[in-house]
Amino acid sequence: MHLDLQYPIGKWERVKNATDAQRGAFIDAIAAAPASLAAAVAGLTPAQLDTTYRPGGWTIRQVVHHVPDSHMNAYVRFKLALTEDVPTIKPYDEARWAELPDVKTTPIETSLALLENLHRRWVILLRALTSENWARTFKHPDLGPLTLDTTVQLYAWHGRHHVAHITGLRSRSNW
Repeated sequence: MHLDLQYPIGKWERVKNATDAQRGAFIDAIAAAPASLAAAVAGLTPAQLDTTYRPGGWTIRQVVHHVPDSHMNAYVRFKLALTEDVPTIKPYDEARWAELPDVKTTPIETSLALLENLHRRWVILLRALTSENWARTFKHPDLGPLTLDTTVQLYAWHGRHHVAHITGLRSRSNW
């Protein structure tokens, strides 16, 4: 069996016509992501945090800072889609964000706390959405129109995906 270091849990796959139960599971995954990420990095040394999870990949530190950066963007996209008619969102260059000075100098605890509080707020919003809300759409300039139903699935996967990068490295390295 081949271990895919880039996609350790597999590539994201959209569930068409998600049920309320499936949507609830996606929201539960988003709710669990901050604790999962914190557990994945618990006890790591600075040298371990500065280790890439795969050749050519980001360091664990970059991953920890990337997750709240990405999820903040997602949260804003949800709010825009709920308050505007098919807004066009602004994408961001995640690779360049991962190289900014705050990623190298901010303690990971800051991003872990940010993620925890962001997800508290986001989950409250998600649990309050109606069937009509899940059908709301925003336009991504590169990906085209995306519904909130599709987007919640993507971000449920996204948190698990990055936690698996870290736990996979820890397992392979016997940390």
